[in-house]
Amino acid sequence: MLKQVIEVFELLDSAKVSGREAATLLRSRGLDDVSVKTIRGEKGQTDFIKIRIHGSEGKMKGGKAPTLGIVGRLGGVGARPEMIGLVSDGDGAVTALSVALKLADMRAKGDRLKGDVVVATHICPNAPVQPHKPVPFMGSPVDMAAMNREEVDEDMDAVLSVDTTKGNRVAKWRGFAITPTAKEGWLLKVSDDLVTIMEIVTGRIARVCPITTQDITPYGNDLDHINSIMQPCIATDAPVVGVAITTETAVPGCATGASHLTDIEEAARFCVEVAKAFGKGLCSFYDADEWANIVKRYGPLKQLQTLGRTP
Repeated sequence: MLKQVIEVFELLDSAKVSGREAATLLRSRGLDDVSVKTIRGEKGQTDFIKIRIHGSEGKMKGGKAPTLGIVGRLGGVGARPEMIGLVSDGDGAVTALSVALKLADMRAKGDRLKGDVVVATHICPNAPVQPHKPVPFMGSPVDMAAMNREEVDEDMDAVLSVDTTKGNRVAKWRGFAITPTAKEGWLLKVSDDLVTIMEIVTGRIARVCPITTQDITPYGNDLDHINSIMQPCIATDAPVVGVAITTETAVPGCATGASHLTDIEEAARFCVEVAKAFGKGLCSFYDADEWANIVKRYGPLKQLQTLGRTP
């Protein structure tokens, strides 16, 4: 998938890039169900882009195959005028759009997935920077509620949330890692099926990004979060797994020259392989029987999907 990753990287590495340009590229490769919506916030504006890739037996065609959501999480692809170039935080958008482009090229060659895939992210070349330890984070021109509203789709039966996860001291390796599954306020065990796919794609033992209960609560509750990778789980009851693009050292989200295309390619290829298996019913994000037992014994934890009580 390196070809698609390079194409998308070059597209987004621009002070003038917009969602319309990304949509034009995708439509030129045969994807016609592409929408772009500009949202303005207190700190600027960004273009949300959503791509629906119809499967041969997907719900969009009246079939019953499940739908996979792939969300590219980020504050922005650029931090202009402070920084020139595509920032490290943009890796989630590069990954998600590369997946869409690869699926388009596959379809043009006669390989159509069984289930639908919905890819969503946003494009902002001049997002703000915000203080954070151990390194600065990228901010966003819009708030998290707007991101979830535009990127998390009700048709998604499971979600892969892809995010640059380099500004921390716990996930310390080059490449990518997956998180445990989050569902309705619960942190569940790491999916065996996703571990298998990851090990096949990378040729290495699986790497798991450690997350906590705090990470699956909404932004704005004055708690520390590793980053926004798990925020889609606030807006859906579908299972959510983070795909964290990582490094050995703590890298600021606003740093340029810090994106590793081979790592992005590996993460994108993982997403494509999950999409293939998920649509065929061969990949589960959680154990349904165990989930029923959890809810029966302990009840729901949906309060963790809210801001909770105000101190």
